[in-house]
Amino acid sequence: MSCGCSAIYFLDQKGKQVISRNYRGDVPLSIAERFITKVLEEDENNLKPIIEDDGITYVYVKHNNIYLLAVTNRNANVAMILMFLYKLISVFKEYFKEVEEESLRDNFSIIYELLDEMMDFGFPQSTESKILQEYITQKSYQLDKPPLPPPALTKVVSWRPENIKYRKNEVFLDVIENVNLMVNTNGTLLRSEIVGCIKMKSYLSGMPELRLVLNDRLLFENGARAHSGKAIEMEDVNFHQCVRLTNFENDRTISFVPPDGEFDLMSYRLNTQIRPLVWVEASIDSHQHSRIEYTIKVRTQFKPTLTANNVEIIIPVPPDADSPKLKTGIGKLRYAPEKDAIIWSIRQIPGGKEYLMNAHFGLPSIQDETPQSKPPISVKFEVPYYTMSGLQVRYLKIIEKSGYQALPWVRYITQNGDYQVRI
Repeated sequence: MSCGCSAIYFLDQKGKQVISRNYRGDVPLSIAERFITKVLEEDENNLKPIIEDDGITYVYVKHNNIYLLAVTNRNANVAMILMFLYKLISVFKEYFKEVEEESLRDNFSIIYELLDEMMDFGFPQSTESKILQEYITQKSYQLDKPPLPPPALTKVVSWRPENIKYRKNEVFLDVIENVNLMVNTNGTLLRSEIVGCIKMKSYLSGMPELRLVLNDRLLFENGARAHSGKAIEMEDVNFHQCVRLTNFENDRTISFVPPDGEFDLMSYRLNTQIRPLVWVEASIDSHQHSRIEYTIKVRTQFKPTLTANNVEIIIPVPPDADSPKLKTGIGKLRYAPEKDAIIWSIRQIPGGKEYLMNAHFGLPSIQDETPQSKPPISVKFEVPYYTMSGLQVRYLKIIEKSGYQALPWVRYITQNGDYQVRI
């Protein structure tokens, strides 16, 4: 079993301690000073979230004007520690909205209570903010007797309180996929991946058991079954802690008792060659010391029954360009000098359609001859009722001892991630 962290520090921008909690007592008190020295010595472009020095591992996150630092002198699970630091930020936001130096100083007692409840001897414990808020409150010092921990903390299902009641029982499931893509100037696909997430909003009474089955084209990296047709090979699959992994490994059924409200049930990544949903071609005719002309073509490469919504194409232009003349037959064109770019906004584009825009700019007669970098074209879009990977929900079953009827709603969305075309 990988060891947890030894201590957690909250530091200001100069490295001065604001709050600290030493869980093991096996690291020297000067650790924080050594950390900030290492950070300040390093080039900002080369900074990494994990630093190793003299047998000590520093894992940190910078948020606003503070550093959240975890240290260990053992072979620790740094991924777990990083996730815990981000979870700390999330829980703190639930308590005092903004997480910065001033808010930390104003909430010493609450923070120490949270640090003691969320981690024990360096290992994460209860991290669900809704459960923590039941017995750690900002006015707890006013109570005559200390509040008892909620039953959820002492049960196997620590992420869901008992006796939840809704007049209307509903579950909303969103399968959202972000497409990261880079196209070279000659039209070659340099990089493409799909980063997906299944988000759930649960408004269910009692203590329901949910069973979710995805389509049988899925092929997870830790298990291989016989598949017909082309399989979807998933990598970096992560589940919420409520999922029973044993059931999933046996029959690929995702069984779980959901937290109340909104949460991420599952995330995944597919590193695969894909056909770009929105294809952009750029023709640039530059007349030195005179003018520059752009012809941009956008084409949707999906079924005509689907539609790309809120399409935005951002075309970079030289910083010294002037006198813009813009023309298109669809959408809106505007020159954004603060971004040195043309922004072409199209509300909807059906599948299989192609559109053009033209732009003309003047250039100064005297120009800097130093070669300038050419930023890529960025593309934004959203295609509802579609997943790029082909992932689909076969069924979602809701079981609760009272036998009530619940309505499951499923929605699919594919949208841009880091989607760029070089020019």
